[in-house]
Amino acid sequence: MRRQIPGLHSQHQDSDTSLDGVFLVRVEKASYRRHPHKPFVELRFVILEPQYSQGRSFFSRIYCTERALWKLHWFLRDFGYDADLLNRDQVDETALLNLRGVIRTSHKILNGRSYQNLNSFAPSGEWEVFSCASIDDSDAQQGRGDSDDL
Repeated sequence: MRRQIPGLHSQHQDSDTSLDGVFLVRVEKASYRRHPHKPFVELRFVILEPQYSQGRSFFSRIYCTERALWKLHWFLRDFGYDADLLNRDQVDETALLNLRGVIRTSHKILNGRSYQNLNSFAPSGEWEVFSCASIDDSDAQQGRGDSDDL
């Protein structure tokens, strides 16, 4: 059986599919993946804010190697993960569901594959600070900032 899939032949990625910026997100799905050299937690996030990206979702990974545990700890702490489980060095996939927080992301293409990088995290209570800062940054980049620089 043949299926018509529009855009399948196209090799380029649409720039609208990349998510670069600061977002308030909720964890929709989480699963631990064993890999011989680089085990990781795969996460599916749903964007809650800003309004123009609301409802979009994306996948990303946080690696669980010894060198990368600091990032996993940072994510769990800022997203309000159960402190008792964290103190016992346990990650419960079901306890990750519906956690909320702020993420700064960047999009990268490497060897033809697309990756969504998680650059930094913050508690969801700090969303207002980050959303105002990102608006100020975009205004300054577009020459609409009210700075005194000449």
